Amino acid sequence: MISRPESAEAEKPAGESFHEGAGGYDPEFFDLLARIEDEHFWFRARNHLIFSLVRRISPSLLACNRVLEVGCGTGNVLRVLEKACPQSLVIGLELWSEGLRHARGRTGAALVQADIRNLPFGKPFGLVGMFDVLEHIPDDRETLAAVWRCLAAGGKLLLTVPAHQSLWSHFDEAAKHCRRYSPQSIRQKLLEAGFQIDFLSQFMACAFPMVWIYRKLRKQGSDPLAVRVRTSNEFRIAPVVNPILTTLLTAEADWVARGRRCPIGTSLVVVARKTE
Repeated sequence: MISRPESAEAEKPAGESFHEGAGGYDPEFFDLLARIEDEHFWFRARNHLIFSLVRRISPSLLACNRVLEVGCGTGNVLRVLEKACPQSLVIGLELWSEGLRHARGRTGAALVQADIRNLPFGKPFGLVGMFDVLEHIPDDRETLAAVWRCLAAGGKLLLTVPAHQSLWSHFDEAAKHCRRYSPQSIRQKLLEAGFQIDFLSQFMACAFPMVWIYRKLRKQGSDPLAVRVRTSNEFRIAPVVNPILTTLLTAEADWVARGRRCPIGTSLVVVARKTE
């Protein structure tokens, strides 16, 4: 580990395990994600929402213009954070070297390979983002407490997680999720970690019927290869459906970013604050 992670990239020596005892993720998915994130409706809509919300949050970061993304993966969202916070130091934290391999070529942000439970930073952050990461971690309470500690007083956490345990399917199994969240459960865990909730909403409402039908009405099965194929198919860019959902979900993201709440959705977005 380097002594100044803010200005360089740190990685463990080859062959040393970095994820023993950590949350689950299949690093083979990074290659697939890097190929489709720029075009797939789900990632484009989520990025639009993140950008809009961060632009609203960023004026309050002037006293502490350091931004951290926990679980930055391929660097897809890091590019959004750099654009939304051009005057801030943006850092990406990732457990898996396979993700950082892609992130190096996609972002100018500083990259650090480390575990959120053992952060190598000496200064606090004004904004921490976790985008569909918390559900992979067995002890989410410990993780939220670690995020709380690395924030400056008054700093913000921008969080997205999958919604509704009733939508649990082969996709969650293949993605190695530990859980999906209800609005009540994520609120309670954030409050227990010491956060104040500024905003909480469901989103991806336009995709909810399609996701419910695809995941709940299809025969699930347990064959690992079949599960992996079905999961990969969910990332397929459908020529007609993809542009339609991109348009609808981008409009929905604008609605949510203005402080309105969706009554249903496949995901949750939260803006939480570390109280002084």
